Amino acid sequence: MTTGTSTGSAARAADPAPATAAAVAAAATAVALPPRAERAARAEDAADRLRTSAVEAVALTWIDNAGIARVKAVPLAGLRHAAEWGVGAAPCFDVFLADDATTTSTHIGGPTGDLRLYPDLDRAVPLAAQPGWAWAPADRYTQAGEPHPGCQRLFARRTEAAAAARGLSLKAGIEVEWVVALTGSPAEPPVYPTDGPAYGMHRLTDLSDYLRDVLRALGKQGLTVLQVHPEYAPGQFEVSVAPEGPVAAADTSVLVRHTVRAVSAAHGLRTSFAPVVEAGAVGNGGHLHLSLWRDGRNLGHGGPGPHGLTAEAEAFLAGVLDALPELLVLGCSSPAGYLRLVPQHWAGAYRCWGLENREAALRLVTGSTGERAAAANAEVKCFDASANPYLAVGGVLAAGLAGLDRPRALPPELTGDPAEAPPGTVPRLPGSALEALAAYERSAVLREALGEPLYEAVRAVRRAEAEQYAAAAPEEVAAATRWRY
Repeated sequence: MTTGTSTGSAARAADPAPATAAAVAAAATAVALPPRAERAARAEDAADRLRTSAVEAVALTWIDNAGIARVKAVPLAGLRHAAEWGVGAAPCFDVFLADDATTTSTHIGGPTGDLRLYPDLDRAVPLAAQPGWAWAPADRYTQAGEPHPGCQRLFARRTEAAAAARGLSLKAGIEVEWVVALTGSPAEPPVYPTDGPAYGMHRLTDLSDYLRDVLRALGKQGLTVLQVHPEYAPGQFEVSVAPEGPVAAADTSVLVRHTVRAVSAAHGLRTSFAPVVEAGAVGNGGHLHLSLWRDGRNLGHGGPGPHGLTAEAEAFLAGVLDALPELLVLGCSSPAGYLRLVPQHWAGAYRCWGLENREAALRLVTGSTGERAAAANAEVKCFDASANPYLAVGGVLAAGLAGLDRPRALPPELTGDPAEAPPGTVPRLPGSALEALAAYERSAVLREALGEPLYEAVRAVRRAEAEQYAAAAPEEVAAATRWRY
């Protein structure tokens, strides 16, 4: 086993490199509202398309800083008005907690103000498991049509545009893991519909009609499913879909969860995407896969660096690895996530990297011989399903771009189980929400990338939830959060 540590503490505290004029301009263009007449015409086209699928209403969703999907819905006849003028939503949702309690932050909080939700009509799709309904993700703007500085999806769009201004593109995919249980009182422990073993055909057979319907629904919604299979924990499954751009991947993860939940309800099941369903058990991850591309070439293959990484890909991943302690605030949102993030659970509890090492927080995946030019990617394993996926992908992008600004090599690769390395040689990631928050508060890169209003709102929500569960036993934390996600 070889081990190594990064010299990233000083780098995390350093000021970020100044954004180039091209990157600033690209980000502003990426989040600007198109002209109202253009939005109206596109809404008419979208409504015509949705009408052929007997859609009667459209759910417009955004994800808050606690990782909860919030929604406003409009009848199909109102889609044009929603695209032209937006749908009202209070800014206070930026400081909602997972249990619907609220906190406040320096810039956002309280009963005053209003925003407008604008649907992304390119992503509008009929919901196969909810007849008569369609779904579209929404961006949030002020009443004057300016980007809301607390909008998490616009943050992800800005960071994707900043990468594009450098001539870079990314492909990303978020694994979706969930647990199904029989319906019952939220206060009761889960009762599972199958006792099939981990990864077992027994479990798939017991729920084959259910999983078939999940696949059918996802396929009807235009998603390319790569695989579906039983996972480790009781009643747990995972689905993976084809990679796409970072914002599109975050959108798809939201759509997959909505779909799984709807199919589960139709089968008399309830669904949990929570980081842990039962304390002490393996939890639900939200692993983020990503690859860096330039001019149609995968920069994770064919280079002189470790396992074929190019210098750009290595510097990008070094930036991500260095920032993982603070990135947990974005990718491991709930205090319950730290019950999942433990050694020897394939959760990525150590800040290290390795080829196909499922205990490392950053797993390098080269793919099979013959497909590596297309398949090589890296997996961030320490994220879970409580994360707002737009914050997760945007934060990782920001950290990777910061790595390109100050290029450095990855630390030595770790092979084997980091829990068995000599004590102190492999750094653990934060073991609590407050530890992660302390790293976040030292991060100039994330403060700059998020912008002060969003940075402060995230910090306020994380601190409030950490304090909320500070005295709770693991079983109490699991019980309080298992059906919120």
